[in-house]
Amino acid sequence: MQAPYGSWRSPVSIAGVSATLGFEQPEVSAEGAYWLELRPSDGRTVLVFKPWDGDPADAVPAGFNVRTSVHEYGGGAYWRHGETLFFTNFDDQRLYRADRAGAEPRALTPEPPAPKSLRYADGDVTPDGATIVCVRERHRDEGEPVNELVALATDGSAEPVVVASGHDFFSFPRFSPDGSRLVWTSWDHPRMPFVGTDLWIADWTGDGVGEARHVAGGESESIFQPAWSPDGVLHFVSDRSGWWNLYREGGGDISAIAPVEGELGWMQWLFAWSSYAFLPDGRIACLLNRGGRQPLTLLDPATGEYTEAGVTLDAARSPTLRAHENRLIWIAGNAREPTSIVLHDVASGQTEVLARSTEEQIDPEYVSVPEAIEYPTDDGVPGHALYYAPTNPDFEAPEGELQPLVVTVHGGPTAQSIGSFSPSTQYLTSRGIAVVDVNYGGSTGYGRAYVERLRERWGIVDSADSIAAARFLVDRGDADPDRIAITGGSAGGYTTLYALTFEDFFATGASFFGVTDLLEFNKTTHKFESRYDQWLLGPLPQAEETYRERSPATYADRLRTPVILLQGLDDKVVPPSQSEIMVDALRRNRVPFTYLAFEGEGHGFRKEENIRRSIEAVLFFFARVLGFEPADEIEPVAIENL
Repeated sequence: MQAPYGSWRSPVSIAGVSATLGFEQPEVSAEGAYWLELRPSDGRTVLVFKPWDGDPADAVPAGFNVRTSVHEYGGGAYWRHGETLFFTNFDDQRLYRADRAGAEPRALTPEPPAPKSLRYADGDVTPDGATIVCVRERHRDEGEPVNELVALATDGSAEPVVVASGHDFFSFPRFSPDGSRLVWTSWDHPRMPFVGTDLWIADWTGDGVGEARHVAGGESESIFQPAWSPDGVLHFVSDRSGWWNLYREGGGDISAIAPVEGELGWMQWLFAWSSYAFLPDGRIACLLNRGGRQPLTLLDPATGEYTEAGVTLDAARSPTLRAHENRLIWIAGNAREPTSIVLHDVASGQTEVLARSTEEQIDPEYVSVPEAIEYPTDDGVPGHALYYAPTNPDFEAPEGELQPLVVTVHGGPTAQSIGSFSPSTQYLTSRGIAVVDVNYGGSTGYGRAYVERLRERWGIVDSADSIAAARFLVDRGDADPDRIAITGGSAGGYTTLYALTFEDFFATGASFFGVTDLLEFNKTTHKFESRYDQWLLGPLPQAEETYRERSPATYADRLRTPVILLQGLDDKVVPPSQSEIMVDALRRNRVPFTYLAFEGEGHGFRKEENIRRSIEAVLFFFARVLGFEPADEIEPVAIENL
């Protein structure tokens, strides 16, 4: 059937997109598998346990939300010792213990002096099960929160005591197999963990640590995931070579295990990430990040050889690999399969999917498989992106019509777009709208030099690379130059607004909780990212003029392109005031715009009804601006100044 691009009727339903589950932190044990499940039906994160001989079931009662607010982004919200579970509850941020999955939890930490003022994350338990060491974040009436490592008895018999402090941030406290040593990482302002971290080791005395020894890291070396092999050898990932590779330490000597032009480290947005795990035969399983793919790979330290395990689910948005004997568990998908909890037995070679983010079955003929493209950038190095062509066997466009294109800009901004199945992308492509997912300069997966392209050039490089990707597709006939939109969330929202304000290229855009006033953002954002802008833009106060010049809010009166802004009213990372600045300017300029603000949502929408509304609203807005009529019945949004 012939119909204009954007007007195709699609089997990819908005209900299937908005109800997609989120997964975090899978674990595997002798008894079964555990994982965290973010459920859009109520916005709650639930700890799930699946025994090997049974079905998955909630491991905590309905009143609990397993989520920590340390660093605001969280991660590492639970850990375990055998069948005993320890977790942070979102509503009060206290640490709880459940003696087994399904048991009634009891609080281990005291009521904080103010609501949510004491927060816990990223814990480990001594081999004898007696003591926890974890990250604690203390919020005070004045000044920044204080981050430190604390120890507490697993039975809650004593309040937490500080065992390491004096740095702005801590992560990865991990006990050696015999419980005699503890390692951890730390970093200080103005560094982010991908810029420079320090690795420390100390003897564990039973109630604290001895004198700490610096192992690796520094101002320009990033350390990721220290871990102990079963025989007690310390391993860690470092980017000292320009790539995040695996190293081991023994007797004070550090050696590279198998240098490779690939990444075993990730931007540490969440706690408790893990890109490698030890196997009984001495090999090391790892998720080797090479741009668009992160396949399960087996490393033989004796030969230095990396061998892909042949698991077709080879796109991992974050590193979550864990092992128990020959069983490996992680979160992955691919271009056709939704993000899933994946279990692989190395001995048998068998792979099993324990849970899928969506059970909606989409005929493969309607699925757009990404094409990895390289395109020229202003810096003279190749840029990277994933292109999704409109795909629907029931429709074709009128002869001579070119497809509208949506350029999607990931957040971070030093995060990464990967070739995984994205229901929201397929929602567009199956309706006749092309999508290009840009890994602009600064993105993970291409080595440190590619990341460094963004240093002090935020707004410039990401915007230019996004435009260059779109121009590349226009030049080869895969996009209508007059119908190109840009969209992104958080840092991607900033890039969206920067491009719409300072460049005359895009026809429209959608900003999800995007940064608009960089100087104001510097004053109001949370501790974890409070100096991030100094890497992205330059140190203050010296670079104050740069902040002002690159703020869309400074030149908001230049913005003449229709835009839709979406914002969570409880966002602590990018507060609503950032969006409201642009709303005021758009109203003054009489530029067509829509502003949707969602009660009870923070930095990233979690509730199904809000996810659904935001996706449909963007499609409706783009349709009005780009000139197509969706086949779906969509509740209209009010567009001011249209």
